[in-house]
Parts: sequence; C-alpha cells; structure tokens
Amino acid sequence: MMFTVIIVLIIALVLIGVVVNAIQQHKTKLDAERRTEVSKQKNIIDSTEAALLVSESLPISQRLIFILQRRVLQSLKTLQAMQESSTDSKERVKTLEDNLKAIDVNKPAPDEGNFQLPPGDKQVIQFIRGVKTLRSILRAEFKKGRLESRVFLAEDKHLESLQLRANVDTLVRRGDVAMKNNQMGSARQCLEKAIGALSSQPNPTTYMTTKQAELEDKLQNIEKTLKNANSRDVAKKKESEKNELDELFSQKKKW
Repeated sequence: MMFTVIIVLIIALVLIGVVVNAIQQHKTKLDAERRTEVSKQKNIIDSTEAALLVSESLPISQRLIFILQRRVLQSLKTLQAMQESSTDSKERVKTLEDNLKAIDVNKPAPDEGNFQLPPGDKQVIQFIRGVKTLRSILRAEFKKGRLESRVFLAEDKHLESLQLRANVDTLVRRGDVAMKNNQMGSARQCLEKAIGALSSQPNPTTYMTTKQAELEDKLQNIEKTLKNANSRDVAKKKESEKNELDELFSQKKKW
C-alpha cells in the first residue's frame, strides 16, 4: 500500500512539474510577444514622427498630415492598452486628439508648380527618401483598412508625382552641368532618361507634358550640336587624309 502511495505521489509531482513548466513557458512566450509588440509600436511612432518632420518641407495635403498623426495616436493608444503608458504619453494622446480635430482634411495640397527642389544633391536625396517613406506609410495604413481606396490612390498619386519631379529635375541638373563641361553625350543620356521617365506615366499631368516638351527641345538642340561636331570631325579627317596623300604623291625636289 505504501509503495502505491509513493508511486502516486511521484506521478503527481511529475504532472505538477509538467504543468508548472508549461505555464512558465506560456508566460515567457506572452512576455516575448508583448516586448515585440511594444518595440513594434515604438518604432511606428518614431518613424512616423520622423516622416512628419520631413513633411513640413513638402507640398503635401492636410489629409496626409491627418493620416500620419492618427497613426502615431493609434500606436500610443495601443501602448496604453498594454500598460506601457506614462504621464507624458497621456498628454501626447490628448494633444494629438486635439490636433486631429483641428485639421481640415478637405484643404488641397499646395500647388506643385510653386515648389522648388533643394539646391544640393544631398538635400534632393533626402527629399526623395522622405517621399518614399511617406508612400510606404500610406500603403501600410491602406493594408490595415484605415484608408478608403479613393483616398489612398489620390494621396499616393500626388506623392508619386513629387518623386517623379525630383528624379526628373535631378537628371536635368546633371544634364545642364554636363553641357557646361561640353560633355554632350552625357547630357544627352540624362535628358533621354528624364524624357523616358515622363513618357512612361499613364496619366500625365500638365507639368509632365510641359516638361517633356521642354526637354525634347533641349535634346534636339544637343543632337544638332553633336551632329555638327561630328560633321566637323569628318571634314577635318578628310582634309588631313587629303594633305597626307598630296604629300605622298607630290613630286620630290631634286637636290
């Protein structure tokens, strides 16, 4: 009888150990998932706030500003629900809620025609990266079901237009520099790439069609310059060959 009791106790202890271990593993898993989610939400807040800073120098709509600030607000509220909030974060939530109420989402974006790209290549690269980040955030919000298709397509089209303009203007600048350095071949390549980028757009805007016509005129002038330069080179080569032949077959003077 005693032996049976001992066996039962041993089995019970083993079962208890298994249950405790399972509970501990489950708790560890939940803690890891919680830490991952907290890190994810904090990264969303940081990247979105960085995008908001960049957007201050971009001609974007108030609706997009609303989307960005709402994204930060939702992540802050997620952290609150996970008991990861502080007095500071609660104040930020209140501030963001007030800001969202004050935004006029129907106000159109500034006119692109009045916008000038930064003068330096580094600033232009930062500009393009900023636009790409905004497009990435916009897609993420759309995939989460937070945006209507109509809103997503309109905002993404506007950002795509800004990105295209930056790429085209950068190519034109490089082409102008090449022309000043008398590197007509390089200038032609830059303009051909810019024209190709504009002509590939399915629904061109007024800016795109006007810019494409302007660049095609520039390209024609470059091709004329290259053609004239080639003609002069050919003429010089023929003249040089003629002189060599004249010298070869001319009568030699007798001394």
